[in-house]
Amino acid sequence: MQIAFHIGAHCTDEDQLVKSLVKNNQIFTEQGVAVPGPSRYRKLLADVAVKLAGKSASLETQDMVLEQILDGTDPDRLVFSFDNFISGPRRALEDGMLYPAAAEKARVLHNLFPDHKVEFFLAVRDPATFVPAFLTKYTDIDRGEVMSKLNPMGMVWSDIIKDIREENPDCQITVWCNEDSPLIWGEILRAMAGLPSGAKIAGAFDLLSRIMSEEGMRRFRAFLHEHPGLSEPHKRKVMIAFLDKYALDEAVEEELDIPGWTDEYVDALTDLYERDIEIIANMRNVTLIAA
Repeated sequence: MQIAFHIGAHCTDEDQLVKSLVKNNQIFTEQGVAVPGPSRYRKLLADVAVKLAGKSASLETQDMVLEQILDGTDPDRLVFSFDNFISGPRRALEDGMLYPAAAEKARVLHNLFPDHKVEFFLAVRDPATFVPAFLTKYTDIDRGEVMSKLNPMGMVWSDIIKDIREENPDCQITVWCNEDSPLIWGEILRAMAGLPSGAKIAGAFDLLSRIMSEEGMRRFRAFLHEHPGLSEPHKRKVMIAFLDKYALDEAVEEELDIPGWTDEYVDALTDLYERDIEIIANMRNVTLIAA
């Protein structure tokens, strides 16, 4: 069985990936893809991982876990999603580092199903917006303590992915930029479900509708209806054109409330992030879904 783990990061999709995927449950069932509800596996997988204590699960344990999750069905592909898979919020920026336990936690996930084909999926985000969003969302985390240890210029996603790959050399890793998600959401959903590019899928514009006015979405869908068969790259060009006219300013603008972060510093962080994405794009056994 193919098992796809969507492992984060925090402050990216906010569980929208699961919500979009389940819109396709009927067609997924026909194609041998299962997207169980989070309540069926999040606590269960965590409990089993604790009992395994880093060891690989036996075939009997794997079968038991799958039986509890799938309730007698036998899909070809199984999709899990949880932004705490590779770290709870308190460890995401522990000791000033970005997801220091990611590789170890990814290996723990792999060890849950060592006799199956495991894949990892990860959304990354510009540190210039990730850090403010993270500290705004998780208000119980001491902002002063985090910032006193944090080196934003050292927040390199490619190092995390390299470490995950080294710990799990036989696992394919798929990555995308959170900033691009509204434009490539359909491709992300297809990749998670193991479907080919361009396959029909519901929910492809769920994120686009958050940042575009109702009138814009209505006109955009009408355009697609009038121009069937557009390639995915062509659709993205159309999305950008419509966003230029109908984007919701409050949805696309982000407040960066970090004392001492000047415009020049934020620009430097973004430049570093863009160079980091170029490194990720050229990694072996890593697929970057790019806009």
